Amino acid sequence: MTMIRPFLMFQGGTAAAAIDLYVSAFDGAVLTSVPHADPAQGIQLAELVIKGEHVLISDSAVNHAFDFTPSTSLFVDCDDRVELERLTAVLGAEGKTYMPLGEYGFSTAFAWVGDRFGVSWQLNLA
Repeated sequence: MTMIRPFLMFQGGTAAAAIDLYVSAFDGAVLTSVPHADPAQGIQLAELVIKGEHVLISDSAVNHAFDFTPSTSLFVDCDDRVELERLTAVLGAEGKTYMPLGEYGFSTAFAWVGDRFGVSWQLNLA
């Protein structure tokens, strides 16, 4: 095995907007992005690098009865409190707060948010 990469599948053509959010929030980069043959279906497959990790993103070509759930999340260790607060605000905007930024027994500073696309982020002060 050479690598494990998260794969985020979006519905309704929202992958491009999610990519823009993640690249901006993490000062990341899009390595590749291939559209579906029908542009209305969005992105067939994109690969991003955020905080040094490769993440695959796609718009599903078919509608599914399922979507993202908070039981699966991306866990981010932040270098400092400023970064933690910024990511909490940026990723949580128009989304959900599962655990507000605060001190918990397992962390001196932690937040758990769902972004506006339904992707869950656990943000921790390293």
